[in-house]
Amino acid sequence: MASRMTRLLSDSRDALFTMLGVQAVIWAVQVLNWLDDYGLSRELGLRSERIGDLPEMFTMPFLHFSWEHIEANSWPLFVLGFLSAYRGMRKFLLASLVIMVSGGLTVWLLESPNTVTAGASGMVFGYLGYVVLRGVLDRNVLDAVVGVAVAAVYSTILIGVLPVTPGVSWLGHLGGLIGGMAAAFLLRDRPAEQRAPKAAAPDSPGAALLKQLDDLGIQDAPGPGRQV
Repeated sequence: MASRMTRLLSDSRDALFTMLGVQAVIWAVQVLNWLDDYGLSRELGLRSERIGDLPEMFTMPFLHFSWEHIEANSWPLFVLGFLSAYRGMRKFLLASLVIMVSGGLTVWLLESPNTVTAGASGMVFGYLGYVVLRGVLDRNVLDAVVGVAVAAVYSTILIGVLPVTPGVSWLGHLGGLIGGMAAAFLLRDRPAEQRAPKAAAPDSPGAALLKQLDDLGIQDAPGPGRQV
C-alpha cells in the first residue's frame, strides 16, 4: 500500500509539472502569435483537405486566435490533462497522441475546404472522454470517483460537439472526444489473469515482449479560421 501511494504521489507530481510546462509553452506561443497578428495560427493551424498540412494536427493544439480563446481553453486543459496524467506519464502521452490524431483527422477530412482550425479544446474534449471512460473501464476506485466527478462538472460542455456555435470547430471537439474514448479503451487496465504471459517462460523473449506491451497498456487491445 505504501509503495502504491508513493508511486501515485510521484506520478501526480510528474503530471503537475508536465501540465505546467504545457501551459507555459502554450502561453509563450500565444504571446509570439499575438505579436505576429496571429500569423502563426494561420500558418501552422490545420487546413482541411491539404496533404501537406497533415503534420499541423500536432501544432494546432498549441495555437489560438485570441486571448479569450486561450483563456477559455487553459483551465480545463490543465485540470483534465492533470487528471489524465496522474496515473502515469506513458499512458498519458499515448492517449494524447491518439487524441491529436483523431481530432486532427476528423477536422482534416470533414471541415470545410481551406478552413484553418487551431486551438486546444479538441484536447480538452479528448481528455474529458479519456478520464470519464477510464473510470468506467478500469477496476480502480479512485479512477471511478474521478470519472464520476469529471462527468458531473464538465458534462455541460458536451454541447460543443454539436454545430451550434459559429466560428467554432465542433468537428475538432467531436474528433477529440472520440479519440479520448478510444484511448481509454485501448489503454485500459487488464485483470491480473489476462496480464500474465501464460504461454511464455518468465525469462523468454516472448515474456519480455508481453511485459513491455502490458507496461504500455496496449496488450491484446483490439476560408475563415475555426477555433477549438
